Amino acid sequence: MTVTAESQATSLSTLLRTGSQAEHTAAEGSSFMSELLAGHIDEAGYAHFLGLLRRVYEALETTAAGLTSDPLASAVIDTAIERLAAIDADLDHWGRVDADSAATDAYVARIRDSASWGGLFVAHHYTRYLGDLSGGQAIGRILTREFHLDGAGVAFYSFDDAVPKPKLYKDAYRARLDALPLDEQECARVLAEVKTVFSLNGGLFAEMTTHLPKYARA
Repeated sequence: MTVTAESQATSLSTLLRTGSQAEHTAAEGSSFMSELLAGHIDEAGYAHFLGLLRRVYEALETTAAGLTSDPLASAVIDTAIERLAAIDADLDHWGRVDADSAATDAYVARIRDSASWGGLFVAHHYTRYLGDLSGGQAIGRILTREFHLDGAGVAFYSFDDAVPKPKLYKDAYRARLDALPLDEQECARVLAEVKTVFSLNGGLFAEMTTHLPKYARA
């Protein structure tokens, strides 16, 4: 990204949101996500997807554990919102599907590499967890409705204890982003990584799309 005079006056949180909008929209518009949100994916398909997400969050949260003293990453790391235990609880409900995934391998490797500079890890943390606290909530509601769940199987989307008021939490998170001591080139580097994260998500969704025929809900 070329840093312009306009971007110099833009807060990091705004830069990340507006600068990655195209990539965000492309990832959300994947065929797999469309079918999932329409309630057309069966239990095994969702279990497969959740199992891949488990690998992503395991990489995120183990990498975070090694960055708690990093001056940038530590500004966003919060063990209270970590998702790995919730994903494991949900997989106990849905079942576990063992599947190779080149897209997930690439995503996990990129997360591990982000430990080289805290700003890169911030990009990964921001993209996943703020997404979970925003649009991710809709997925939880759809699963609950479509599969007539009574709380079981959707712990991944529940932040009630850690985040009773998501808007306030997200506002505070964005404020911490904006307070990071980054120059313009470093902000551009974080944005570039956010774009990459959305592309990696898109790759995971594209891979899942190839499995749609076997996971079509009757």
